[in-house]
Amino acid sequence: MTAIDQSPTMIEIKGVHKRYLLKQALNGIDLQIKKGSIVGLLGPNGSGKSTLLKMMAGLIYPTSGTILVNGREPDVRNKQQIAYLPEIDSLYSWMTVKETLQFISAFYSDWQVDKASLLLHAMELDERQKVRNLSKGMRARLKLIAALARKVPLVLLDEPFSGIDPMSRAKIIHSIISEFQADEQTILLSTHSVKESEPMFDDVIFLQNGRIKIHDSAENLRSEFGCSLENIWEKVYA
Repeated sequence: MTAIDQSPTMIEIKGVHKRYLLKQALNGIDLQIKKGSIVGLLGPNGSGKSTLLKMMAGLIYPTSGTILVNGREPDVRNKQQIAYLPEIDSLYSWMTVKETLQFISAFYSDWQVDKASLLLHAMELDERQKVRNLSKGMRARLKLIAALARKVPLVLLDEPFSGIDPMSRAKIIHSIISEFQADEQTILLSTHSVKESEPMFDDVIFLQNGRIKIHDSAENLRSEFGCSLENIWEKVYA
């Protein structure tokens, strides 16, 4: 099931396959993602979510097929147009929160100091704290600030809620919604936390075994299945 939309396109993928030695990670992906939307990328472990996001970020390349982000093929030069938040935590533990944000900001000309300050307050982080003293949830909030403080057309978030407490998940979701600029940004968010994330999503993509199983608007899916996205998840992957 694939939704057809005539809105301006942020991401266009045609016939994309990705193979790692003996593993087929993506197996014939055709996809269009419209500008100005928050898209949920859902699926069990190994379904291809992280591979797809890394490909959009220009960190890896397809074995075959084409991918365009905002009209051009993604590569390392696109980093000024894309904010990518990986699942892996690569923060320096010896830095303070303030030093971490200053360090990251030096790499990007689009860094918004005022926005970073507002997000720091919203996430309830003390800029004087050392990263090594932060809980996993606090570190996740800090990583999200690093992504959302940039003024870019595309934001890619890979499992931003992985293994963190409900309070941190709530703060992160609130910040994503409150800071989202529909006229300027597109956000793709990979997550297993479907219940909490559901209110954010304009569109939803369900991946399975490197293929798109379902792609439609969240509203259409809830209407068609007569239940929440969380319940749809259970039906799709039962």
